[in-house]
Amino acid sequence: MYSVEIDQSKHLLVISAFQHVTAEQASQAAQRVRELLHDVAPGFRVLADFRWLDAMDSGAARHIAEIMDALAEKGVACVTRVMTDPHKDIGLNILSQFHYGPEIKIATFETLADALQSIARDG
Repeated sequence: MYSVEIDQSKHLLVISAFQHVTAEQASQAAQRVRELLHDVAPGFRVLADFRWLDAMDSGAARHIAEIMDALAEKGVACVTRVMTDPHKDIGLNILSQFHYGPEIKIATFETLADALQSIARDG
């Protein structure tokens, strides 16, 4: 399952993945991201929280790439990820190389507290 929400006042898009994510759920998340980004100005930040992710269907990868492309097209400034277990990385680092430009700052943290501290410091 995915959750996607935006805090306009903080210029922050929050994407969370829970349990087992199917390709259909990832497709719905990509659509939701596009909807929420419609009126967002460039320079926004993203918090991608994968703490509760157990697994993701391989078919979800293309939708994750769509999300990354939409973020890049809208001018995301930085992407902060929370990945408590590096072994559960679902290929995000590889996808990032192809879908984000070098100007987009990407940081991955093992705890939400560290990720939030980084966002607060940089924001």
